[in-house]
Amino acid sequence: MNGAGARAEDLCAELLRRAGLRVLERNWRCRHGEIDLIAEERGTLVFAEVRMRSGARFGGAAESITAAKRSRLIAAARLYLAGRRESPCRFDVLLLQGAGPERIEWIRDAFRE
Repeated sequence: MNGAGARAEDLCAELLRRAGLRVLERNWRCRHGEIDLIAEERGTLVFAEVRMRSGARFGGAAESITAAKRSRLIAAARLYLAGRRESPCRFDVLLLQGAGPERIEWIRDAFRE
């Protein structure tokens, strides 16, 4: 991950914390890929994908979350959940267009499995 990507994840983790979520994992990796942030909000596990784009030239941050990317995130989340107590979960997306924290768009429950 490059420096800008790490900074974007730092900003998003801090946003989640300020909103009252407890960040459990960062950059959790498995054979299906990586989950950027895993947090907990009042008993619900939140699998958060951070996407940053400096401009819209090649599509915006939201357009970069393809069906294949969603499938990999869902597979990784299933693996994370294996062997843990059952709890509700959701997939959030944090979109950054540019570099500042004021440019974060947080989409809660962005997609379902």
